[in-house]
Amino acid sequence: MQITTLIIDDEPLARQRIRNLLTDRSQIQILDECRTGSEAISKIEAYTPDLIFLDIQMKDMTGFEVLEKLKISKKTLIVFVTAYDEFALKAFDYLAFDYLLKPFKDERFYKTVDHIIDHHAQGSHKAFNERLDQLLTMIKTPQNDVQQDFSFNLPIRTGNKVHFVATSDIIYITASSYYAEIHTEHKKYVLRASLTKLIQKLNPNTFVRIHRSTIINTVCMSELIHSNFGELDVKMKDHKMFRVSKTYKKEFLNKIGM
Repeated sequence: MQITTLIIDDEPLARQRIRNLLTDRSQIQILDECRTGSEAISKIEAYTPDLIFLDIQMKDMTGFEVLEKLKISKKTLIVFVTAYDEFALKAFDYLAFDYLLKPFKDERFYKTVDHIIDHHAQGSHKAFNERLDQLLTMIKTPQNDVQQDFSFNLPIRTGNKVHFVATSDIIYITASSYYAEIHTEHKKYVLRASLTKLIQKLNPNTFVRIHRSTIINTVCMSELIHSNFGELDVKMKDHKMFRVSKTYKKEFLNKIGM
């Protein structure tokens, strides 16, 4: 028996990656994809899938709000997918089967899917409860390969004021002489700091350096564009284009799981 699933994420690249990874697991049948929370509600009610991959932060509502508006079947397994680990414990209030932190490695994704396949094969709640205990322990234990001391707010002095810019609001950072220009959706801030020092303060699960003069928030990527000469450009949500330099290309592609 196949396990039916919906992929719910407002990022086209994120949906495409999950779809591509699932091609290696014939037990999983993809029913459809959703770009918004409202679309997700409609399709979950229509399909009643066995499994949903659910982004937490979407343009119209959060993944939590999607679930609150639904009478979701107890048999439906929820795998939250997000770039922000501050939602981890809240996710388990909704009996999440797992919590994938972007950008996750292929191995991490397959481990989750294989647990889901085993769970369905056993047809028992025991395996699910054991899995929840393991995940809660993992969430509370710092991981060796993840930097734990990054900033959630970046203090930026302007005149006699200090602005605290949420790092989750940063789309990209560019170098300008001795300064860094920090771009958010509504405003640009200028800070006297090197990109080398700034990247150390940012969540490595979200931010990546793609050039000696550019740091981007991978959550805010819109497209990757390959040229005929092996060059790679990143298009951001605000339509700004950045070249990925050869120096950082391998690290960048590993970071986004490509």
